[in-house]
This record gives sequence, C-alpha cells and structure tokens, in this order.
Amino acid sequence: MLTDGKAGDEQPCLGVAEAVADRIERRRVHPRAPWVWLAPWGPLDPRDAPDRYGSPIAPAAGEGWPDLVVAAGRRVVPHLRRVKAASGGKTITVFLRDARAGCGIADIVWVPEHDRLRGPNVIVTPTSPHRIRPVRLAAARGAPPLVDPSVVGPRVGVLLGGDTRHSRFTDEDIDRLVAGLTRLKADGAVLMATASRRTPPRLAAAVEGIAHHLWNGTGDNPYISLLAQSEALVVTADSTNMVGEAVATGAPVMVFEPSGGRRKTRVFLDRLTELGVIRPFRGRIERYAYDPIDSTPEIARAIEALAATRHILRSDAAAEWPAPSRETNGRTK
Repeated sequence: MLTDGKAGDEQPCLGVAEAVADRIERRRVHPRAPWVWLAPWGPLDPRDAPDRYGSPIAPAAGEGWPDLVVAAGRRVVPHLRRVKAASGGKTITVFLRDARAGCGIADIVWVPEHDRLRGPNVIVTPTSPHRIRPVRLAAARGAPPLVDPSVVGPRVGVLLGGDTRHSRFTDEDIDRLVAGLTRLKADGAVLMATASRRTPPRLAAAVEGIAHHLWNGTGDNPYISLLAQSEALVVTADSTNMVGEAVATGAPVMVFEPSGGRRKTRVFLDRLTELGVIRPFRGRIERYAYDPIDSTPEIARAIEALAATRHILRSDAAAEWPAPSRETNGRTK
C-alpha cells in the first residue's frame, strides 16, 4: 500500500487491500523538491530508487516484488510507474482516483463518477472504496454502546469534517449547523459525534456542548461503533470519503454543506441524491430506506479477475475479516 500518508488516501487503499490480500505492508513516500513538484508526470526522486537504501519501493528482503500495490495520491505516481516497470509486470498495480496522468499509470485505475477519466482499465463508481464492511458494522453493533442505554431516543451519528482548500466553515455555517443539531436534540435525538483534525475549534466546542458523546481525538477512535449504532447520520459535505462511508450503512444520511466547495463535490452530492441515498440536513431526522452503496467489492473483483491465472491473491474477496496490516517503511537513518 503506497501513499504519502494522507488519511484520505490511506483509508481507501486499506479498504481495497484488506478485501483481497493476506498480508499488507503500508509504505509512505516523501519525495524531495523538485521531484515532488513534477509529480505525477515527472521522474522518480533518485533517492527513492528501489536499489537505494531506505527506498519506500524496495522489495522486501528475500521476498522480491509484491503481488499487488494499491496506491493513491499524485506524489506516488512516479513510484508506482517504477514498480510496474521494474517488476516486469509481475506486480499488479492499482491506483485510486484520477492523478491527471491518464489511465496508463496502473493496471487498474478507480475513479468516482464525478472524475472525468475513462478507459478500458478504469473502474467508475459513485463512492470511494473504504473499510466499512458489513462484518465490521455487525460486530460494532454488539460492542458496548457509546451512550448509556438509559438515555432514551434515536441515536444520530454526527460526522464532522472541516476546512479544506475548497470550502470553509464560516461563522454563519457553524451557527447554522449547531442550530440544526440543537433542534435534533430538542426533538429527542441522542447525538453521538466525532470530529476531525480539520474541524474548526469553535465548531468542535459547540458540538461538544450539546452532544451526548463526542470523540475529540483522544483514545481509540469509535468511528465504526458510531456508524453501526446510529439510526441516522449527519455528515458534513467537505469529505466525500465520509459521505461514502455513511451511505454504506443503509441508515438515512443527512448532508450539511459548508460554504464554497468544488464542482466535483456538487456533482457527487447530486448523484447520491439522485440515487436516493442522501438528503440535505434540515435539523430533523429524515426517514427513508435504501440499499447500502459500497464500491470496494467491485474493485476487489477486478483485481481478482486480473490475478486469476497467477494464484497470488486471496480468492474470496468477501472474506469475513480483513488481512492484518503493518507499517514497514520509513527511512532508516
């Protein structure tokens, strides 16, 4: 698994890798200038060549090239190209999202519908791959509840994102979201929230004041439990990954849109609205049903089809439990 460490890239890669692999190594790249500026079109940082000590794409000692590399992020494209060439085609390469470098960068390329890249090796789905598998949700439903059962009311999960390059939570946005959540609580909802590193402190503090449970980054992340134990979800639209994970639960998903945003995000939200899986957040629980959406198995099937004659990958993409992963990279000084 090859990324530059961004959580928004690592989680989809882990979701795909866990669906097909018996063992996963997580590696991160940190190309220097000027090579980082030239990605995805430019050459590999010479320091990262696979024959260099500490290279993030050096084959594991005694094992040779990996059977599969799942990658995301424009900075890793030169590394992925080198693995594909140096392995002589032995390694199956998978790239998630459009790196603006075309579909020839990997054997399989996945893009969401709102990206424009298309090609014979390109898989297109409405939402991103992720780790929210049915077996994990089922296990989390049986885990200790996040809010004591004596507190009566429908459980509503609140997934808070934050500021990005393309959208900002203005004071008006924060007031509008908090007012809606306050109305939910007044109507009897039990609010279980999680914040991200990007969540504005003012928003996190306001939600902490009204939520029955808020994960603020300390201790184990109860994200899966929050998704599994919620009868409905409120999700901020700044993260298409979070929205995609929410609609994998089958619970009603109400989306709050902060100011700004990209055209791609608008197309993404319009598509999920068209499919009937999300609705705007209006300060109340929306009651409706839909079939959960999960693109991860589709990508896993494509990988397995490509690997069918090589006998190198786990044959059951629907295996109950994902493979263990470990982080093995990091330059040794």
